[in-house]
Amino acid sequence: MTDIDARLAALGVTLPTPPNPVANYVAAVTACGLTYISGQVSSDAGGGIRGTVGVDLDPAQGRDAARLCGVNLLAQMRVAARGDLSRVRRVVKLGGFVQCGPDFSEIPAILNGCSDLLVEVLGDAGRHSRSAVGVYRLPLGFAVEVDAIVEIDGVAA
Repeated sequence: MTDIDARLAALGVTLPTPPNPVANYVAAVTACGLTYISGQVSSDAGGGIRGTVGVDLDPAQGRDAARLCGVNLLAQMRVAARGDLSRVRRVVKLGGFVQCGPDFSEIPAILNGCSDLLVEVLGDAGRHSRSAVGVYRLPLGFAVEVDAIVEIDGVAA
C-alpha cells in the first residue's frame, strides 16, 4: 500500500471506476508533458449532488459536491497514471464551476471542497492554481464541475 492509498483509506475515500464519457470527448488527453482531465461533475454511485448552491443547497452541501468532483478527478488521475497515484507530480490547475443562485458569491469557498481533498491526498503535489466560476446551469443539474491539468511522471503525449 502506498502513502497515497493509506491517506485515501484514512479519509474513507474509495475511488470509483471512472464512467465512460457521455458525449463526443475523451476523459483525458496528454500533450506537452501535461494531462488535461475533462470536467468531473459531483456524481457518485448514489446519484451525486444536484441542485443550485444558495437556492436549494447550502454552502456545506456545495463543498461536499466539490469534494465529490475531487474524488472523481483522483479516479481519472489514477487511470492516467496507470494505476499509481504516486506518479502524480503536480496538480497544476483546476477549473471549477458552481451552479449557484443569483445572490450567491462564495464560489471560491465551495471549490475548497475539491482543493482541500487534493492536498489531503497528494500533499504538496496537490497544491494548484485555480479558477472558480459561478454559472447558471451545469450538465444534468449537477451542483459542481471541476476539470484539471496534471503533471504525471512517465506519461507522454
